[in-house]
Amino acid sequence: MAAPRQKIHVRKGDVVMVISGKNAGTKGKVLEVITKTGRVVVEKVNIVKKHTKPSQKLPQGGIQQKEAPIASSNVMLYCEKCNTPTRIGHKELDGKFVRVCKRCGEVQDK
Repeated sequence: MAAPRQKIHVRKGDVVMVISGKNAGTKGKVLEVITKTGRVVVEKVNIVKKHTKPSQKLPQGGIQQKEAPIASSNVMLYCEKCNTPTRIGHKELDGKFVRVCKRCGEVQDK
C-alpha cells in the first residue's frame, strides 16, 4: 500500500525562508516539492556532497555538491511586499481561490 501524499503549503517557484535548522534565515526558491515525503528542495539550502564514480557521462568522477530535501515544516513563504516570512490565507478572487499574505493581504499567486 502506498503512503498517502501530503498537502504542502508551498509550490515550485515560490520564494521561501528557512525558519529552523542549520540554514535558518536563508532565503531561496523552491526547486522541487516532494508530496510523498512532505519535503521540499530549496535553492542553495542544505547543500550535501555526493561522491560519484567515473562514468561515460562524467569520465573523471569526483565530488559534486547538490541540494538535499528539507522538511516542508521548516520553511515559510516569503512575502516580497512585507519583506518577512509569512503564513498564508486563501481568498476567492474572480471565482478562483488564491493565496494571500496574512500580514498585508498581498496576493502571492502570480
